[in-house]
Amino acid sequence: MINVIMGFYILAGVIGFFFFMFLLSSIRMVQQSETIVMERLGRYNRVLGPGLHVTMPFMDSPHVVSWSYVHQGPGGKYYRVTRTLSRIDLRESVYDFPKQNVITKDNVTMEINALLYYQITDPKAAVYEVNNLPEAIEKLTQTTLRNVIGSMDLDETLVSRDQINEKLRIILDEATDKWGVKVNRVELQEVNPPFEIREAMEKQMRAERTKRALIIESEGKKRASILTAEGEQESQVLRAQGKSQAEIVNAEGLAQARLKMAEAEAEAINKIKGAAGEGTDPMAYLTALNYIRTLPEMTKGHDNKLIIVPYESSSLVGSLASIKKIFEETK
Repeated sequence: MINVIMGFYILAGVIGFFFFMFLLSSIRMVQQSETIVMERLGRYNRVLGPGLHVTMPFMDSPHVVSWSYVHQGPGGKYYRVTRTLSRIDLRESVYDFPKQNVITKDNVTMEINALLYYQITDPKAAVYEVNNLPEAIEKLTQTTLRNVIGSMDLDETLVSRDQINEKLRIILDEATDKWGVKVNRVELQEVNPPFEIREAMEKQMRAERTKRALIIESEGKKRASILTAEGEQESQVLRAQGKSQAEIVNAEGLAQARLKMAEAEAEAINKIKGAAGEGTDPMAYLTALNYIRTLPEMTKGHDNKLIIVPYESSSLVGSLASIKKIFEETK
């Protein structure tokens, strides 16, 4: 009896253990930003989102994928890594592609390195629509990049990175839509033309800079010459205007001085006329007076020489008599 009871307890414990394991295997926890593609008896069943889920043990199983990536190791070398995944990451991922040779429209071979930012939006399509999603995206990006660069000249590829990035993004986004992938950005990291092309471009750049420097220097000299000529012209104009104004002022001053002298002489003549009387000619007096004043200057430096004075003696004597008369009357 005791053996029967012990056997029953053992059987119940075994059944309970298997039942616990059954329940434990039927519970799955999915983290945030992750998803699991579930299959039931080998066929697609559903997609498990973040949270706690109950599945059927031994019937439901996650779909396992093997995706290979190109990874950059030490020393800048690239090698391929294969990962076996049962959980798909829904976050945005970046794919760093190795450098590849592309040929431009004008037959120039150069190396280009690209970065691709993508995000899985449909886990079912990412699992069932393509065999190896990262490798498919890599090959598609490489071929698309060759096609885009092959339709452009070298100079255009060097100055149109934004256009190339946007064109690549649109093409890749449309092509990967059936794979459940959203391509957000494509960036060209490095665009390396051949050494000969880079050397020629550097020489051209130095020549262009020298040319611009010479043009700027010539324009500066031209502008300086123009400003100097304009300054000289304005200076000459101002000097001429100043000279003209000075001559006008001098002329006005001379006119005023002559006017004042004439007024003074007129006043002197009136006074002489008043002092000598109405019948006396003041011009004889003034003429004799001026003659007497200039006579020493005329005789200066002519010692022991004969000087002919171009004036009548009688007029001079008469003038002197007039002066004596006027002088006596004024006393």
